[in-house]
Amino acid sequence: MTDAVLSAPTYRTARRRSPLRRKAFPYLLVAPAVLYLLAITLYPGIFALWRSFYAGRFQLNYVGFEQYADLLADDAFWHSLSNTLLIGGITLALEFVVALGLAALVYRDPFVKGWRILFLLPMLFMPSAVAFLWKLLFNDGRVISDLLMRVGLAESNIDFMGSTWAARGVLIVTDVWQWVPFLFIIFVAALQGQDKEIEEAARLDGARWRQVFFSISLPMMRPVIAIALVLRGIDILTMFASPHIITQGAPAGDTETVSYFIYRTGFKSFEFGYASAASVLVLIMTIVLAQLFVRRFFRSGRD
Repeated sequence: MTDAVLSAPTYRTARRRSPLRRKAFPYLLVAPAVLYLLAITLYPGIFALWRSFYAGRFQLNYVGFEQYADLLADDAFWHSLSNTLLIGGITLALEFVVALGLAALVYRDPFVKGWRILFLLPMLFMPSAVAFLWKLLFNDGRVISDLLMRVGLAESNIDFMGSTWAARGVLIVTDVWQWVPFLFIIFVAALQGQDKEIEEAARLDGARWRQVFFSISLPMMRPVIAIALVLRGIDILTMFASPHIITQGAPAGDTETVSYFIYRTGFKSFEFGYASAASVLVLIMTIVLAQLFVRRFFRSGRD
């Protein structure tokens, strides 16, 4: 009896402390991951911002916003940015159309639905491996040229790297082939998560599947589409592996993306401050464009 009385305060003290410990325990579990993410994202960003105000390779000289002013007047930077927007815009549009068509087909056709795992295979490969594969098909191995000649669509081998739009087409095909599954899996999940009663009511009213899809399912997917396109668009703006491995900016810099421009400036010309300024400027542009796109898309969705 005495032992029970003596142990009661200790038990109550432990009960009073346990809610705080329970609240802190999940944060302690995720703390290593959060610290790791901050180390690989926040610190490099802060360092790039600091480095953009200094010029020089070994002896740093403070130049303020001078490198930003030079960057805004640099035709090579704007050319790489326009290439990125052009190639990225075409790529994103094609990926959206193909992924949405495949998602609608998988959602509607039970036979195709059973094989949907095959559509995800290209996304499982590393971007560098995919770039080497398509470089072999288009350029080094000339497999595509040989196939076109066999079917009578070409008379001789095609130099895809010698033509601006052919080289851009190679980058577009490479990116579309690999990243259509990313949008596809998001669109399929959005379609499967919709309320089936609304579609059934529309079918009972005599609506065909096209009317149901374009008038009911697609409008309900607008928030998901907005987020998916923003995520994919940000990834396209950082396109580097394909231009670096396949074209290296050829011909005449018409396939040089802004990421490859930053790489070339920093690691080939060793102008790290200038490359850091370009990185910060591209980051600001990306945030502004993504914010404007999401706001407009969600506002139109409410209207």
